[in-house]
Amino acid sequence: MSPTAGCRTLEPIDPETGTPFPVLLAYPSTAPEKAERFGPYLLDVAMDGPVAPGAYPLVVVSHGSGGSHLTHRGLAAHLARAGFVAAVPEHPRNNRNDNTLAGTHTLLAGRPRQLRAVIDAAFADATLAPHLVAGAVAAIGHSLGGYTALALAGGRPTAAEHETPDATLRPVPVTPDARVKALVLLAPATPWYMVPGALAAVRVPILVISGEKDEMAPPWHAAVVTRGVAAETQVEHRVIPNAGHYSFLAPFPEALRNPSFPPSQDPPGFDRAAFHAEMYAEIEAFLRRVLPVASDGGSE
Repeated sequence: MSPTAGCRTLEPIDPETGTPFPVLLAYPSTAPEKAERFGPYLLDVAMDGPVAPGAYPLVVVSHGSGGSHLTHRGLAAHLARAGFVAAVPEHPRNNRNDNTLAGTHTLLAGRPRQLRAVIDAAFADATLAPHLVAGAVAAIGHSLGGYTALALAGGRPTAAEHETPDATLRPVPVTPDARVKALVLLAPATPWYMVPGALAAVRVPILVISGEKDEMAPPWHAAVVTRGVAAETQVEHRVIPNAGHYSFLAPFPEALRNPSFPPSQDPPGFDRAAFHAEMYAEIEAFLRRVLPVASDGGSE
């Protein structure tokens, strides 16, 4: 019997401020799902349901600048039903409610540390840790989340003049996490990796999915990844016809869909709901190929 999507929250400590930040945690469960409300969104999950017996890879998902972790709720639930544990943090001071660090060197350094804190917290969680496959972590990132995932996998970014206190180019201090074995980059933002050699230490398999009509992260952003990593053969890249930058966010409720709210909008004729069903399946298949296969009834 296939697992359901269990769900609960986790609150790791932000290494920058020493304060907790929220993480939506989806995992394989044996409990029945029902519609639960998360802010303006409904999601079918088994809230606080027991973890299904088995051992599962961990996937951390990083949202874009000024965004919301809840815009990746559908992907998290899909991965949980497929035998993965998905942890989706709200990045402190770079989210829809508090974006005070946007465009700063501090933000660029802090985001990867926050993802590492999420991974540490998951592996330290008494309930969850016994079900996680050691050293089998994947990072998924949309937009600036793509930057974040690359930094965690060994990228060495450089902040631009407008992002540093002294208005000079400055390397961003980041520490790679050897537990990360795969990346999925959705419309990734990559200008911080244009210095030669910035991605040479990134040696994990990467799936890049770009939007044909993306004006915020046009095709050269993906090319930075393909040309910069240790080997081009590490990268699978697909361009989605007619997709925009926000097409990678879960469909918004009808009440939130209007032209004054750009994240809810797609290029004319684009079917976001149909694309997400396709994208979730593609991400699942990629992760199954490159990570240890999830188990739905093995070790505990």
